[in-house]
Amino acid sequence: MKPPCIIVVRYILPTVRVLIARELVAVHGLSRVKAAEMMGLTPAAITQYLKNVRGETAVKTVERSKEAIKAISEMASHIAKGDASAYEVLLDLCKVCQIMRSEGLLCEMHKSILPVLRTVEACQCGWDTCMPTLPQSESFK
Repeated sequence: MKPPCIIVVRYILPTVRVLIARELVAVHGLSRVKAAEMMGLTPAAITQYLKNVRGETAVKTVERSKEAIKAISEMASHIAKGDASAYEVLLDLCKVCQIMRSEGLLCEMHKSILPVLRTVEACQCGWDTCMPTLPQSESFK
């Protein structure tokens, strides 16, 4: 079984890193080394993000959400200014995840990875949980 958290860890968080790295370098004019330092990553990771070698899988899906992109942009701005605590960045990451859930994008990705969920009529995604509502005869295999 692959819970929605797997989608967040494998796809959403790396994509958020890609988008923040891009913005720090392109919009805020940070060097790759400085962006890496501010994000707690290696310069090699930033280079891979910028060259679309790493973390690119869900970029198009995340970019479909104007609200998520706005939240990511605000996060990048706070990181660039140096006025975001680690706690605030974590809250912002949770906010992006919540946006993705509320807009159904996380469920869409989950269904593409776990085909049995394609028969689910409604997904009950929320802040604390993401439990699909299955018809009585369905079971996870």
